Amino acid sequence: MTPTQPAGAWSRRTFLRRTGGLAALGAFAAACGGNTGRPASGGGGGGGGSNTVLSQWYHQYGEAGTKEAALKYAKAYDKAAVNVQWTPGDYASKLASGLLSDKGPDVFESQLNIAMVQSKQVVPLDDIISDVKDDFNANDITTNTVDGKLYGIRMIDDPQLIYYRKSLLDKAGLKPPTTIDELITAAKALTNKNMKGLYAGNDGGLAMGGPALYSSGGSYLTEDHKPNFTGERALKAYSKLHELYASKSMLLGAPTEWTDPGAFINELAAMQWIGLWAMPAIMKKFGDDVGVMAFPKLDAQGKDAVYSGGWTQFVSAKSKNVEAAKKFVRWLWIDKTDFQEDWCLSYGFHIPPRKSLAAKAKKLQTGPAAEAVKLAADNGFTDNPAWTPKMGSAFGDMLTNIIKKGADPAAEAKKAEKTTQAELDRLFG
Repeated sequence: MTPTQPAGAWSRRTFLRRTGGLAALGAFAAACGGNTGRPASGGGGGGGGSNTVLSQWYHQYGEAGTKEAALKYAKAYDKAAVNVQWTPGDYASKLASGLLSDKGPDVFESQLNIAMVQSKQVVPLDDIISDVKDDFNANDITTNTVDGKLYGIRMIDDPQLIYYRKSLLDKAGLKPPTTIDELITAAKALTNKNMKGLYAGNDGGLAMGGPALYSSGGSYLTEDHKPNFTGERALKAYSKLHELYASKSMLLGAPTEWTDPGAFINELAAMQWIGLWAMPAIMKKFGDDVGVMAFPKLDAQGKDAVYSGGWTQFVSAKSKNVEAAKKFVRWLWIDKTDFQEDWCLSYGFHIPPRKSLAAKAKKLQTGPAAEAVKLAADNGFTDNPAWTPKMGSAFGDMLTNIIKKGADPAAEAKKAEKTTQAELDRLFG
């Protein structure tokens, strides 16, 4: 099904990318003094066989049926009553406020940021995952670990890729691009009076900035917490994104954002950057005429890159029922494999974080879905909890100035590096 979002609201993928994959914007805001949340809305109740009542917070998912599924899971739990809070609109601000209070969530979804740990907003969950930890994707463990402790249980993995129409590439005498230069060439060749070659968002493709960095061999931060996005090869990759934008082969002004497959389905673009979640809708329209590829490597010395976003379940340290909340998280996201499979595969496609579930997921075993899973396994990278929203904003500003304005990459990267280093000094001394 086609993911949708209410006008003016962020989908989970937009939220993830706009914060540089750092979600925990709420945690960051709280650490900096917080802000006001929005009134609760869209809630629902769960059953339960005890006097314990837990509050579970979700942002508003775009896919039809997700809210009903969340309510079904909560109702099935018999160790506590679970009240589901389904939040349209600005989930980040609501979460920021909620995590400051014991009236906020007991259990909530987000992405880990080091500020959440330093502000003591979340509790370690090593004890509930220890016996199955090796069954989780390694990236999903790393992205939720700070100082050797694991703070969240991954719920879904959302790899982002480039979808393309095989017939259109064949007609143009092209093969799927293997380098950024080939991607630019293909986008130009596929552009005509009826469609553009590539769609990656109405902002000109800022979502591809991270993958472009990784395709050059760089990363946001080094393992010892130093900026790693300002090297010569990274600057070249950013310049290539500007070259792509300036080629007039990218779709701009589309009715839907890149998180929605509408532009591709309605044949406004021959290729589109979007996540695995859109696969069912795209396959329904084009069938076997669909292929997927990673963001192509910068050059022969580079590497293909697949950003894998996702959502993670946490337990609030402010909860009055921490142990009960941990037991619920264990039940839903570790023990109840049928619910986990339903959540990942019945409402769009997502890769189950559990390797054993991913391996047997029939919907992901053939065609482009299987290729997407392989690309994510071979080339995937995900969020670094030490990469804060402030760093992400600086990186986004850098990309905007380079890609859309043609600014000097070295000068822009230096500014972003200065902000990033100040953040790292604050976090790590």
